[in-house]
Amino acid sequence: MHILRCHEIIKTDFTRAENCYLYDSQGNRYMDFESGIWCTVLGHNHPRINRVIESQLGKVAHLGTRYLSRITEEAAVEVLNISGLEGGKCVFLSSGSEAVEFGVQVARRLSGKPLWLTFARSYLGAYGSAGRKNTSEAWLLDWEKSREQNSEAYLDQIPFEQIGAFVFEPGGSGSGFVKFPPRQIVKAIYDRIKRAGGLVVVNEVTTGIGRTGKWFGFQHYDLEPDIVAMGKGLGNGYPVSAVAMKKELAEELEAGGFYYAQSHQNDPLGAAVAREVIVTLREENWIEKGREKGEYFLAGLKQLEGECELAKEARGRGMLLGLELRPDEQRSVQNIYRRLLDRGFLVGYYSAGNMLRFDPALTIDHEDIARLLEVLHEILS
Repeated sequence: MHILRCHEIIKTDFTRAENCYLYDSQGNRYMDFESGIWCTVLGHNHPRINRVIESQLGKVAHLGTRYLSRITEEAAVEVLNISGLEGGKCVFLSSGSEAVEFGVQVARRLSGKPLWLTFARSYLGAYGSAGRKNTSEAWLLDWEKSREQNSEAYLDQIPFEQIGAFVFEPGGSGSGFVKFPPRQIVKAIYDRIKRAGGLVVVNEVTTGIGRTGKWFGFQHYDLEPDIVAMGKGLGNGYPVSAVAMKKELAEELEAGGFYYAQSHQNDPLGAAVAREVIVTLREENWIEKGREKGEYFLAGLKQLEGECELAKEARGRGMLLGLELRPDEQRSVQNIYRRLLDRGFLVGYYSAGNMLRFDPALTIDHEDIARLLEVLHEILS
């Protein structure tokens, strides 16, 4: 194989995809319960998205950073509207990691403070200050420890006067554990950050664009973000991300001579895809449909929790779900994953948390969810 192995490779012969199904070179069909890597919220090969890609390719796919197209402005308006930042400003980038790093650096620049705060298990990107979470820059808060102790006393230990931003991953955790921070703790941090003059940056790369049953994960909490970073589902498999921010913050950045440029910033093709994803989700009511199917899915996982000794705890919100297993040398989480793969199901697994994870497209059928639950019951039993 001439592809650099940066991680585990399981199969190398997938040849085509349609909605929630992948097909290999032998014609075998697999149900994709990961949406690629949590990206294809509308399923693989969605006809509306494909038509927009083909159409925009016939016009202009890429422009230099000094130029903009009308479709980029239209997409920015859509992104700002769904994130509750109407009248603000937006930039389109290529990856979720880049979007979060951009948001963190903007917040640090505007606040002028040395630290930013995030939850210890949050995954904020593959590189940069956000990805490193170096303790010289980031204050890491363990919300589970805070919940076990007196949360107010725990928060009193944090030097909020030195913290310029709260970088919030609103549940599910990109690290794979599917744990949602309690509203009370998030609200207490939010209030303290705001009193100290800090900003709130929300990482919606894994939780946004309908994944949790709302447009964004932060909408399950009582807060108003200043900056929203998004990716993955925004492109439905196409590599585009975005950062949206309040109008006054953008104007302060521009007035201060802020400069940032990369090769695929505000590309018309990526913007056209993002716009069509948002419009399709809204017009076809997929977020509400996904929320209803997510409730059905979670109820089925909860039933497994009650009937299968190996199933420890089912957790979920919308179409972001996980099943934590009890330790078992003979039936490890990797072993369960392999057996599901042999039966034609692609799911996520994380040995560190003994977790199976499910992030299917919002367009998945009830029947496919029911089939997975049936097979999972057989295996766990």
